[in-house]
Parts: sequence; C-alpha cells; structure tokens
Amino acid sequence: MKKTLVGATLGALALGLAVAPNGAKADEIGACLITKTDINPFFVKMKEGAQAASVANGVSLSTFAGKIDGDHETQVQAIESCIASGAKGILLTASDTKAIVPVVKKARDAGLLVIALDTPLEPIDSADATFATDNFKAGELIGQWAAAKLGDEASDAKIAFLDLTPSAPSVDVLRDQGFMKGFGIDIKDPNKIGDEDDPRIVGHDITNGNEEGGRKAMENLLQQDSEINVVYTINEPAAAGAYEALKSFGMEEGVLIVSVDGGCPGVLNVKDGVIGATSQQYPLDMAYKGIEAIKSWAESGEKPANSEGLNFYDTGVNLVTGDPAEGVPSIDIEEGMKRCWG
Repeated sequence: MKKTLVGATLGALALGLAVAPNGAKADEIGACLITKTDINPFFVKMKEGAQAASVANGVSLSTFAGKIDGDHETQVQAIESCIASGAKGILLTASDTKAIVPVVKKARDAGLLVIALDTPLEPIDSADATFATDNFKAGELIGQWAAAKLGDEASDAKIAFLDLTPSAPSVDVLRDQGFMKGFGIDIKDPNKIGDEDDPRIVGHDITNGNEEGGRKAMENLLQQDSEINVVYTINEPAAAGAYEALKSFGMEEGVLIVSVDGGCPGVLNVKDGVIGATSQQYPLDMAYKGIEAIKSWAESGEKPANSEGLNFYDTGVNLVTGDPAEGVPSIDIEEGMKRCWG
C-alpha cells in the first residue's frame, strides 16, 4: 500500500504529482525519480528500470511525475520533497531545462547527486551527470533516412516540424536540429528552434508530446501548406496524431513521417507504414544505470563518468525501419521489436 511522504510532499500531492513512498530506514539509500509525466510509455519504462535497479541495489525509491508534459512547477515541488526526505540522489527528466536549474543547484548544494535522464539541462553541467540518448544523432538519423528516401525530390520537399513545448527543452532542440543536419538543412543557431530560413520548411508547431497535440499541430500546418510531404515529430505519440490528421484529409499516402522513441507501439506503427522510420532509445537502461550511479555516489562519493568524447553518458540509439536506406545504418523491425518498450 502506498504511503505519502510527509511535509513538503503533501504540497506535491496537491499539485497532482504521482508519488511512490521513500520509506527509507536510517541506513538505506534513498533516491528519487522525477519524470515529465507518468502516462507516456517512455516514462513508464523509465520508472520500471528505476524500480528494478532499486530492488537489485537495495535502494529506497520515490517516484514523482507532472500532470502533463511541460508541468514545470510540479517538478520543482518534487525536488523540494526529495531534499526534505534525505534522499541521496535524483534522476530527473526536466520539463523546462533552463527554469529547473536553480532548484537543481539547491539539491546539489544539499549534497544530492542529480542526474538528468534523456533531457540535458541548460547548461548541461547544471546536473552532476546526464544519462541520455544522443538526441542530436537520433534526429540526424531520421533526417538522413528521409532525405535518402526522397532522393532528388528532397530539394523540393515540404516539411512540417511537430515539436514538443513552447519552452523548447534541450531534447526538443537537439532532435530538431539533428533532423535538419541529416536532411541537409542549414542550421542557424544550434540552440534555437525556428530561426532557419530554408524554404522547404512549412513551419513548426507544438504537440506536448501526445497524440492529440500531434493531430492539432498537423492540422494547423496543413492549413499553411496542403502539399506537406515530410513530417518530423518529436516522438511517436505525436507521429500517431499527425497520421490521423493526414488520414482525415485523405493524405496518409505519399507523406513520410519520421520520429524518435522506439516504443513497441511506435515500432508497430513502422511495421504498419504509419511511421517510415524511428530512432529507438532505451529509457530502462537510463534509469537502471542512474540508480546504480546514485548508490555508488552514496557509498564512495564517486560521480559517473561521461562517454568518451561526449559531455554525457550515451545510452545508445538505433534507427528502426522496414525500408532501409543505403548509407544510413539501421536495424529491422524484428530487431526493433526485441528491443522496444511500452
């Protein structure tokens, strides 16, 4: 039976946070997982990884989630609760990667190890470490694949960008800019969405990372240009919504949709032709390794190291498609299903 944390956690509950008990004994290591939502299959699998690692490593885990993607204030409240609980570390997927920095600093100053999962903070060294997909590479792979599939027609493409939230967290920017590089679009400011001047880009709209948001964003962009033939989406729920919008206009044929996630529903959508290709990431590994790192920190004071040549720990990415493109590394749908989640 779930018990609530006392004190600061009561305020968190009032804001709609999903919380699991710390319940830590005096000699136990406490850790917190704070995700953007508890509905998205990506974060569900991340929570499973953290829970499995906590059991295996004797760590007492508390989990928190915002009500929707972009719910920054509830994440702030969750960090405050983790500090008050005496936790040794926090695993965080931040909704607002800039605004969260002051309270992350407060946690680090209190002696907690803070590891960003999936979504780097801005600046990235605001956290002690980042365990993530190479999100720029994930975007680059789907951009390369889309350009290769279009061939000579890529020069006249009409591209819709279905992004995440108005705050444009780092994961949003990295995937977006990676896609541009892969497709052959000139990147202006690599830290900014929407400043490009390539005439092939119809426009950007936000989805909040969910199916309904993807549908509405696709409808909005189709009003700007009904000849869109390439759709980049921040994640697979947004891609599913975009497909439904295209289908409602009888446009589902002849439009390439590419995405990032690699969840089982998304890989099945690749199999069914809803999504042409997706970059698969591995949230369970992120969280599992994160819990191991918190335990190591609590016992030895040692912080996790970055992958060689990177400013974060790379948890891997693979392009999944049933229609491989020459020169673009990928795995097939069968292998994608073996590795998928959700």
